[in-house]
Amino acid sequence: MTEPGLMSPRDWEDAYARPPHWDLGRPQPAFRALAAAGAFRGRVLDVGCGTGEHVLLCAALGLDAVGIDVAAAPMQAAEGKARDRGLNARFLQHDVRGLAELEESFDTVLDCGLFHIFCEEDRAAYVDSVRSVLVPGGRYFMLCFSDQQPGDGGPRRLTRDDILSAFANGWRVNSIERTMLDSPTGGIHGWMVALTREDGTC
Repeated sequence: MTEPGLMSPRDWEDAYARPPHWDLGRPQPAFRALAAAGAFRGRVLDVGCGTGEHVLLCAALGLDAVGIDVAAAPMQAAEGKARDRGLNARFLQHDVRGLAELEESFDTVLDCGLFHIFCEEDRAAYVDSVRSVLVPGGRYFMLCFSDQQPGDGGPRRLTRDDILSAFANGWRVNSIERTMLDSPTGGIHGWMVALTREDGTC
């Protein structure tokens, strides 16, 4: 099993030596709006959670929230934020393509900017991994780069068909909507995706 995208675990650690360009220090507005609307329910898992802002958003709502990331540095930062804010949340260093190894299940899975780093092969393994821990009827919410984002630097640009293809089996697509993602350097064209895990074996 190769590591996510083109970066090794050491690369991810190094990226957090100083605040990386994708770390806003606050939740994405699209996820904040979903949280306010009550879309996040039950046990919540944030995959590729970074320094934990979306995990802490859920914890502040009284939800049982867990964050997963391949790098230790953001996990330590997230734990510090939880202590400072008096919030109860759990953070685990783990490869998101092996979530079944956690032997846990979740009602809601969040993904802000992780899915789009994977090549096609790893993308399939990642989708299967997420489905393995999401209860039937559980919801998966994703924010990712879209094909409308100019340039070719940074993560892969995804089309609507890329998303539909990746989640063709075992998922019900609730919505795929264009949105803007916040970043320290300006807005990014993205997708806001909501899916439901259908019944059946993984």
